[in-house]
Amino acid sequence: MAIVAVVDVTAGPSVGFLPLVALGPAFAGLVGGWRRTALIGGLSLVLCLGLGLYDGLFAHRRGYTALASVAGVTAAGLLAAVMRQRREAELASVRSIAEVAQRVLLRPVPRSAGHLRVVVSYTSAVAEARIGGDLYEVVASPGGVRVIVGDVQGKGLEAVETAALVLGAFREAAYDERDLRSVGARLERVADRELQGEKFVTAVLAEVRDDQSVILINYGHPAPVIVRPNGGVRFAEPPQYALPLGLGIHGTTGSEPYQADFRPGDQLLLYTDGVTEARDGKGCFYPLGDRAVLLKHPDPETALETLRMDLVRHVEGPLHDDAAMLLLRYHER
Repeated sequence: MAIVAVVDVTAGPSVGFLPLVALGPAFAGLVGGWRRTALIGGLSLVLCLGLGLYDGLFAHRRGYTALASVAGVTAAGLLAAVMRQRREAELASVRSIAEVAQRVLLRPVPRSAGHLRVVVSYTSAVAEARIGGDLYEVVASPGGVRVIVGDVQGKGLEAVETAALVLGAFREAAYDERDLRSVGARLERVADRELQGEKFVTAVLAEVRDDQSVILINYGHPAPVIVRPNGGVRFAEPPQYALPLGLGIHGTTGSEPYQADFRPGDQLLLYTDGVTEARDGKGCFYPLGDRAVLLKHPDPETALETLRMDLVRHVEGPLHDDAAMLLLRYHER
């Protein structure tokens, strides 16, 4: 508005810059509230009136046309500001509800369970989003510490509903069932019965026992990583992957548990495909096998945060998919 006024006074009325004073309330309606827009609109009307009198435009139709233009743009800016504020309030309410739902769904995991230190990291693909389809849980049961990390097909509230179904079944089964195979069998029954259409969940179940071993069942999920104290890294691949949860009706040989050594000083990293499928600017996937050595820090929370920051640097921007990581560090009591 100041620039338009200076140009109008300098160049004279013949240039016809006076209606551009309406840019003030137009931009105010895009970025400010209705009060600020009304204030800027009032100033623009006063400025238009003053410049019109200075240029002698009210002796002709041009002055009244410019004044009407500024008044019209101000009214439109006020309407836009009011509508935008209402939409922002509705969006803030929805985000608040989604955040509460996510906190209820993904409860804080215990910092320690038996011989284990437990740390979780969750990075959303969208900075504003606090809700997604990745799931995790840690349960200290009579049979050992039982863990699930999974990824629901799809996004949004439907994915959250599916995640809640799987997590609810796991939390109950982890306490009740005598072994991990029975836990997995119950999850399969619940998923096959409740999931509709083409919905499915990839997941990996783990049970850490006192005999320094871990039992795993993999339902089409990325294989966990075991990091040894000497820096050695091993992907705990299953002999045979089971179908993702919810696809059992299509026929499968069933899930088969498999065992891996897990001794004091070892670390077990479970994660979702948002980690290994994260690409850099050249389209290269994140090399988790090479970067898992970053988990060497004595504090497990710092170690996992170091790995997460390295993942973000690799992508050089926002992630294309949610990335959840759960780290189990075996230590002597």
